[in-house]
Amino acid sequence: MLGTLTDLTRSRHELVAENAFLRQQIIVLKRHRPRPSLTSKDRMLLVLLAAKVRGWKDSLLLVKPDTLLKWHRAGFRLFWRQKSQGKSRVPRISAEAVALIKEMAVHNRLWGSKRIRGELLKLWISVNRRTVQRYMRQARRGLPPAQKTQTWATFIANHAPDIWACDFLQTYDVFFRSIFLFFIMELDRRRVVQVGVTRSPTDAWVAQQMREATPFGEGPRFLICDNDGKYGHRFVHLVEGAGIRLLHTPVAAPKANAICERLLGSVRRECLDHMVILNRRHLQRLATEYVTFYNHARPHQGLAQRIPEPLEVNQSARQVELPVKSWPVLGGLHHDYRRAA
Repeated sequence: MLGTLTDLTRSRHELVAENAFLRQQIIVLKRHRPRPSLTSKDRMLLVLLAAKVRGWKDSLLLVKPDTLLKWHRAGFRLFWRQKSQGKSRVPRISAEAVALIKEMAVHNRLWGSKRIRGELLKLWISVNRRTVQRYMRQARRGLPPAQKTQTWATFIANHAPDIWACDFLQTYDVFFRSIFLFFIMELDRRRVVQVGVTRSPTDAWVAQQMREATPFGEGPRFLICDNDGKYGHRFVHLVEGAGIRLLHTPVAAPKANAICERLLGSVRRECLDHMVILNRRHLQRLATEYVTFYNHARPHQGLAQRIPEPLEVNQSARQVELPVKSWPVLGGLHHDYRRAA
C-alpha cells in the first residue's frame, strides 16, 4: 500500500521511464543462455534510463548498483576521450616531399636529420628538422637493427674493384674419381680471371695458378680465400710478394665469399650437373668453354643483367634492325644470341 501511494505522487514521465528500465532488464533475462549477458547496447540503455528514474537503485534487479555506476564512469571517460582528441592536421608539406624524406632515410642509413634536411634544401625544399625526424622514424621503424647501418652489399660495392676471390669446386669423373676446379674471379665485374683443373691440388699447383692469373705483377689489392690447407706457404709467399693482401674468411660467415660461391653454384647448375666427365682434359675443355660463355655472353643479376666483358658493337649497327643469330655453347646446352653484323 505504501508503494502504491508513493507511485500516485510520482509523475507520469518518471513512471514510464521506470517501466522501460524494468522492461529492458526483463528482455535480457528472457535470453536463452545459461547466464544472461549484457551487450554494450544494453549497458548504454540501462545507464540512460537510470538517469531518468529517481529510485533506480530499488528498481535495478539484474546487476548491482555499483556495476551500473562503473558503466556510467566508463561511458563518461569514453565521451571525454573522444571530445579531447584533436582533429588530424593536414601535413604542410607535399606527399612527394614526405616520400623523398623516407626514401633518403632508407637508402642512406648513415644520414641523420641534419644531413637529410641539408639535402632537401639543396633541392629547394624547406622542411623543419623535427618534421624530418618524424618521417625518418616512420621509414626506419620496420628495419632490423643490422640494416640501420651500412649493408654488406654497399661495402662490397665500394671495395669490389680492388678485390678478387678464389675457391675450389670438387666433382667426379665417370669412374667416381675426384677432380678439383680452381676459380679466381674479380668481384667488381664478376669476371672469371683463372680456371684450373687438377686431381691433386697441392700448394705448388695453386701458387702456379695464381702466378698465371697475375702476369707482370697485375693483380688486386685484396684476395679472399678460405682456410683450406691447399693455400700453403708457397701460395702465401707468392701473393704477398705480388703486393696482394690475403684475406681469410672468418668462421661462421657465409657471406664473406658469397660472390665466388655463387659462381661455383652456377657452374654446377649450368654445366657439371648435365655432363659426364671423362677425364681431366675433358673437364678442362668444358670449364674453359663455360668460362668464355660466362665472361662474354652470360648476363648477370649482380651487374643489372649486363655482361662482364661485352663484345664491342658498332654504335651505328645498333640503330639498324639486324637479324639475330645464335651460337651453341657446350654442345647446345646453352646458346649465345647476338645481332648479325
